[in-house]
Amino acid sequence: MRKLLLGLDIGSSSVKASLLDADTGEVHAAKSAPAVEMPISAPKSGWAEQDPEMWWTYVKEAIAFILKKASVKKNEIKAIGIAYQMHGLVVVDKNQQVLRPSIIWCDSRAIDLGKEAFDQLGEEYCLKNLLNSPGNFTASKLRWVIENEPQTAAKIYKIMLPGDYIAMKLSGEITTSETGLSEGVFWDFQTNGISQSVLEHYQIPQEWIPEVKPSFSVQSEVSKSGSTETGLDPGIPITYRAGDQPNNAFSLQVLHPGELATTAGTSGTVYGVTEQPLYDSKSRVNTFVHVNHQETKPSYGVLLCVNGTGILNSWLKKNLGQGEVDYMQMNSWAKSAPVGADGLVFLPFGNGAERILENKFIGAQLLGLDLLRHDKSHIMRAAQEGIVSALTYGFEIMKGMGLNLNTVKAGKANMFLSPVFRSAFIHMNEVDLQLYDTDGAQGAARGAGIGAGIYASEAEAFDKLKLLETFSPNPNFLAPYREAYEKWKEKLALILNS
Repeated sequence: MRKLLLGLDIGSSSVKASLLDADTGEVHAAKSAPAVEMPISAPKSGWAEQDPEMWWTYVKEAIAFILKKASVKKNEIKAIGIAYQMHGLVVVDKNQQVLRPSIIWCDSRAIDLGKEAFDQLGEEYCLKNLLNSPGNFTASKLRWVIENEPQTAAKIYKIMLPGDYIAMKLSGEITTSETGLSEGVFWDFQTNGISQSVLEHYQIPQEWIPEVKPSFSVQSEVSKSGSTETGLDPGIPITYRAGDQPNNAFSLQVLHPGELATTAGTSGTVYGVTEQPLYDSKSRVNTFVHVNHQETKPSYGVLLCVNGTGILNSWLKKNLGQGEVDYMQMNSWAKSAPVGADGLVFLPFGNGAERILENKFIGAQLLGLDLLRHDKSHIMRAAQEGIVSALTYGFEIMKGMGLNLNTVKAGKANMFLSPVFRSAFIHMNEVDLQLYDTDGAQGAARGAGIGAGIYASEAEAFDKLKLLETFSPNPNFLAPYREAYEKWKEKLALILNS
């Protein structure tokens, strides 16, 4: 009988499920749903919400597909792992009914509340104990609900992150994790527990916080109701849970100091691991509990996030391509323009407030457009180089914190499929780039295998992880890319100082 591991990745664009064979490392089936990107509602400028029930609908669709495609028999699935979009807020009542749409990761409404909390709790406490400003994270979002929607707040039984919600729908149990609480800035790194100061400042009742489970552990089991809705066997344990960026790092076996992972999906990230509780004094990059953290053996993840990444490419596809071109064609256009896009500069910051800009929202901006010289190829190249420039800007902050940035790992997906994007990435940052055959859902499946004890070690879990390609900088290309980045940075400085 096969030993199968089910990995779920709950993104803001889509939900993905993968069915991994624990013995062979083979993916027997994988499915993304829906076929088009999930909608994000913006009732007001700077807001971003999604209906958690929509995530559950597509989880069920993806599971149904892979169960059928892989001809799964009873008792073959041994464990489930869940990865999810970070920082989202889900609130439910005593009947486990959602009380309002989820305020997701790129929503900016709680920025002022986070600033106020930083001032009142004090810079020393926030940076030493929380390793971050409360900023626009989950705790601040919850305070916004308390202040602005008191009738909703009065009905709250538990608060959750998106992955906690999916686990609840599968099992009927409400739990969370240390890494999840840290990403919401509920975690005190000095006491290694929930921050009482944050709860008191935001007037958040302790009982709203779910029971805390280790990332790798038997957290709950598929209930009869969960089985009925999904077709999964009742009793399958849920044994791993992590936010998408810690999970992406885990998916690439980034678990030790000096290792780095990157993504370029809707948002773009770089995630580095350290044994030291590092922080940026301006909270432009953020430190959280990593999935393999233990009190006796600390492990922290330093996250650089640029909200405006693949979403800019998607916007260009929809509005310039008018649905008649695909990303491959857009990449071809970008490749036909020179490095630096002939002076055209794209600031990609059009998806909410950006942490690397100290939570400013300046919007996406196309600068230096010459109507006599520039065409769509220059725009496409400027967009891709602009996204990489934003990541490079964050890289410089991480280097200033003491992180080693020599080799970066990524899955071969999303914007890393573009030769222009890859070239800009390795030359602007002067790093080697390793691309692997993996994704967040596969990583969640491997995590489930560790949490269930099916894999005896991390090394065994990643024994079949396949390195596809490695890219290294060409010394001849460093100067033009450095010039393009410096020009981009000059334009950004003018906007920020205006």
